[in-house]
Amino acid sequence: MSESSDKLRDFSRRQPVNRRQRSRKVPKVESKKAKVPNQQRATTGAAVITRSSNNVVPPPAVAGGRKPKQGLVMPSVVKPMPTAKGQVPPLNRNNVKVRTVRVQKQPMSQIGRRVSRKTRLKPMARAILYAIRLLIVGVGIGAIVGTVLSVLDPATRITPNASTLSSSNNTGQSQSKINPGNSVAGVYLTQEITPLKNAVQELTAANPNLTPGVFLVDLDTGGYVDINAGSSWPAASTIKIPILVAFFQDVDAGKIRLDEMLTMEREMVAGGSGNFQYKPAGTQYAALEVATKMITISDNTATNMLIARLGGMEAVNERFRSWGLTNTVIRNPLPDLQGTNTTSPKELGNLMAMVSQGNLVSMRSRDQILDIMRQTERDHLLPSGLGAGARVYHKTGDIGTMLADAGLIDTPTGKRYVVAVMVQRPNNDPRAEKLISSISRAAYQQFSQSEPIPSNTTSNLPPTSYQSPAMTSPVINTPINPAIAPPTSNNVGGYPSPVVNPPYYPPTR
Repeated sequence: MSESSDKLRDFSRRQPVNRRQRSRKVPKVESKKAKVPNQQRATTGAAVITRSSNNVVPPPAVAGGRKPKQGLVMPSVVKPMPTAKGQVPPLNRNNVKVRTVRVQKQPMSQIGRRVSRKTRLKPMARAILYAIRLLIVGVGIGAIVGTVLSVLDPATRITPNASTLSSSNNTGQSQSKINPGNSVAGVYLTQEITPLKNAVQELTAANPNLTPGVFLVDLDTGGYVDINAGSSWPAASTIKIPILVAFFQDVDAGKIRLDEMLTMEREMVAGGSGNFQYKPAGTQYAALEVATKMITISDNTATNMLIARLGGMEAVNERFRSWGLTNTVIRNPLPDLQGTNTTSPKELGNLMAMVSQGNLVSMRSRDQILDIMRQTERDHLLPSGLGAGARVYHKTGDIGTMLADAGLIDTPTGKRYVVAVMVQRPNNDPRAEKLISSISRAAYQQFSQSEPIPSNTTSNLPPTSYQSPAMTSPVINTPINPAIAPPTSNNVGGYPSPVVNPPYYPPTR
């Protein structure tokens, strides 16, 4: 008994290896008396002690053995050891030390963090993903801003026909030599013609009381002259040129028929030029006749009838803006002697260039427009400065403080150019007529001495071999290059041009 008791004391005095002593007090564990049935007796052999998770409970004694002492509690760290023959050493509670093992649980945040690390993208993939997102957002914002700007500025909706501009290799200059900064819708400008500009400036200096605005463009090369051409001027009857183009746009769109009968209302009757004013209200005219009279004899009543048929002044102004014309505005019905209706030489010349290239109307309507403008009766301005054999398609404008003429001119050498001259003058000063005639003569001399276009060269300009309409005075028919192919028409302002074949014109001899 003493030997086993000494062993038990030595074993209980052991300290765990590499374990820190804790000063924590161990609560006393009350001993529970184990109830052993009378039938069971402890065997004489070694006592066996089992260990549960918390309480130490002696196993039932083997039959024939000695009953163990009640109240014996062994710590979880004590291993069962053999005792002397059937003897159990007494329990010394002062020497029993209980070791508690603390299990540190990991917080759930660390467990989730480990999981997220497995699914986390690599830095390079993450950077690429962010770049793609920024690109998508940038493209979306750019599209929205571009749409808003295009809505707020309707003058920028229409651009020149890309196919026409890209095929202009016949102009004798490469695309790299063209300065896009000098281009306007429908016209490609290259460089200013210095000799012609100097000549026009000398003519202007000789008439200090007159203020001209001049815009000249060589449609073959893109050479131009610009003197105060972008300024806004009183339009007078030159406003009838864009009205005529708008009329034929509606004809192409099927909104107006040429044989449609238009009724002259009382409020449409206007004084000044024209003879419709002498007819009674309610008189009807065919739409083509009304458009023709508006140009050839500058009938103001016919002009008011067409404006009403096209939807009114605001609808017509909206059409002008869709073409890129910002200075061309109708504010009052004709005759507008106060000059409230405005335009500019550059916009008139640009419009004539677009008509010539077939960018606004169909080829058939283009030919009808030029045929009507060819019949303009007043010919003492631009036509007076041309040589024999030249053809002019133009429209004049005349009020007390302003005189103007704008149109398209074909020379006998095959050269085609646009000219628009507007002169602000003292009331009805006759020197304005001489100045316009002199500018026209200087331009004709400049373009006539240019080399003609070879007949085997294709061009993006429309054919110039128009059948001459019936005129009161004889017209000299000169050969004009018939090999120039017309460009494809462009859809502008929501008025699609129908696909038509260019009319056939027999060659003149």
